[in-house]
Amino acid sequence: MTESTITAKGQTTVPADVRALVHAAPGTRLVWSVMPDGTIIVRAKTKSILDMAGMLKAPKGKHVSVEEMNPWR
Repeated sequence: MTESTITAKGQTTVPADVRALVHAAPGTRLVWSVMPDGTIIVRAKTKSILDMAGMLKAPKGKHVSVEEMNPWR
């Protein structure tokens, strides 16, 4: 298990092995989430939503209009 220490200013260093695993570079933003049980989850925001453009392809021959989708609201 990798550890780091929080300084008097509330800062910490993300250990090098963790930075390498998540491909974090200088400027990478971290998202901190505190769970009800006190567990802290830290996610590295290494991708933009724009990086996901085109990842999903529509099934061939199955087009749905907006009107057909509205009843599901």
